[in-house]
Amino acid sequence: MDLYNAIKDIIKEDVELVSYKKNTLEGFDAVLIPGGFSYGDYLRSGAIARFSPIIPALQEFAKSGKPVLGICNGFQILTEAGLLPGSLQKNVSAKFICKTEPLVVNNDHSMFSSEYKEGQLISLPIAHGDGNYYCDQDTLRELVANDQIVFKYANNPNGSVDNIAGIINKQGNVLGMMPHPERAVEAVLGSDDGIGVFQSIVNHIKSRGVIYE
Repeated sequence: MDLYNAIKDIIKEDVELVSYKKNTLEGFDAVLIPGGFSYGDYLRSGAIARFSPIIPALQEFAKSGKPVLGICNGFQILTEAGLLPGSLQKNVSAKFICKTEPLVVNNDHSMFSSEYKEGQLISLPIAHGDGNYYCDQDTLRELVANDQIVFKYANNPNGSVDNIAGIINKQGNVLGMMPHPERAVEAVLGSDDGIGVFQSIVNHIKSRGVIYE
C-alpha cells in the first residue's frame, strides 16, 4: 500500500492493485512489484513467488519494453524470474537492516533515473535481511560495460558486490532495487528523494504518448 499510495497520492497517476493469481497485464503502462516477504521468504527470497500465476505475464510484459520496477522483495523476484542477472543473498552482518541509507545515482539516463543527476547523493530507506547483491565477475563486467548499475550504496550496508543497490536489464526497461523509494516521497517521512524514480517512469511513458490525461 505504500507503493500504491505513492503513485496515487503523490505522483497523481492512476494505479491499480493486481492479484498474483491473475494471468494477464494487458492494458497497463508499467508494472511495479512491491517489497514484502512473499511466502514468508521460505526456501529463498522470491523463489516461490517466481512461480506465481502472474509471472509469465510479467515476463511477456518485460519483453515488450514497458517499464518494470521491482523493489526489495520485488527485486529478488525479478532475479528469480530471470528478468535480472545475479541474486540477493544474506546481509554480511547476518542481521536485518532497517534504516535510511545514502545512495549515489550511477546512471541518470535510464527511464527510472532521468529526474536525477549522475553522482547525485539521495537518501532512501532500506529494510531487508537478504539485500546483499551478488553476481560473478563476468556479469559484473557486463553490468559496468552496459551502464546497467543505476544506484550504488555510499556506505554499502549489506556487502553488495561493487556497492550495487539497483540495476537494470540490458534492454533498460526492468529495474530492481533494494532501497524503498515509495517510503521516501514526503519530507515528513525523512526524505522525498524517492519521487524521482516514479516521476522518471511517468515522464518516460508520457514521452512515448502512452498515458493520456
